[in-house]
Amino acid sequence: MKTILKIANNITTKIVLIAILFMNATLTQAQTSTQKTIEVNSSLGALKQINAGLLNVGYTEAGPANGTPVILLHGWPYDIHSYNEVVPLLVTKGYHVFTPYLRGFGTTTFLSKDTFRNGQQAALASDIIAFMDALKIDKAVIGGFDWGARTAVVVSALWPERVKGLVSVSGYLVVNLEANLKPLPPTAELGWWYQYYFATERGKQGYTQNTYDFNKLIWKIASPLWNFDKATYDQTAQSFDNPDHVAIVIHNYRWRQSLEAGESKYDALEKRLAAKPEIKVPTITIGSDFDGAFADGKAYANKFTGKYEHRILKGIGHNVPQEDPKAFAQAIIDVANLK
Repeated sequence: MKTILKIANNITTKIVLIAILFMNATLTQAQTSTQKTIEVNSSLGALKQINAGLLNVGYTEAGPANGTPVILLHGWPYDIHSYNEVVPLLVTKGYHVFTPYLRGFGTTTFLSKDTFRNGQQAALASDIIAFMDALKIDKAVIGGFDWGARTAVVVSALWPERVKGLVSVSGYLVVNLEANLKPLPPTAELGWWYQYYFATERGKQGYTQNTYDFNKLIWKIASPLWNFDKATYDQTAQSFDNPDHVAIVIHNYRWRQSLEAGESKYDALEKRLAAKPEIKVPTITIGSDFDGAFADGKAYANKFTGKYEHRILKGIGHNVPQEDPKAFAQAIIDVANLK
């Protein structure tokens, strides 16, 4: 009888183990199937994933492990491929380059389905600190444009001890909610048409249905002299096929207009940013044709109180790293050694 019971228990144990293995395999397959396959340009290095804070972050890594860390941040509606030609230039100089997908882009996803899909500036900046912590990067040169520049500036303002140098296209981009409530001259308001479109339910539905064409239009408007081809755009457009993309974009622009609230856990950080903090880390700002009358940088130069330079690129639109990779890469190299 004991022998029979022993055999029965062994069989039961094996069945349970098989069931557990089957469930784990099924779960892994389900998780894998929900993550889109993205083809990344080899010049950026290997595409990797790491859990960091609220996210599982997709990022590329290239260059020597003992090189000075550089983190390159993209904007909207762009992605890491804006740095296709920048990364190799930095790697040849010995830099260790990381290029992460921001929340809502590419292979970056939320760890929990219950996390609020928040696009406010403090949330994105906190993501980068969590990313640095996960990779054990104590300090890095950080550069970016559009959302990426804003995020880099916010990180530099709130956590200057983590920033060796800053490169920011369009300068001091910290969002001031109170200032954003005030109307602008008609020509300036025209430039923000898409933000007002996103403020409506029609805009949200339109962006959901026409993401590909909408973002391509933004590319053309923001960089009218840049003759990009379909292959170049399509390489980036695959990153918009992210389950959280629309939610993050819509919340980002509605939050800027005080039409949707942020999260209370970021209130203390936003309060510090509302005070318009000075940037004390070594900085190079870049102005381009996209910036119009503000390309000379005079409107924000006094916000950078550390070692500082401003550079102007003529004939270049908003996507500076992709339109003029040599100039952007040189700014990264120079800011790391700014005197």
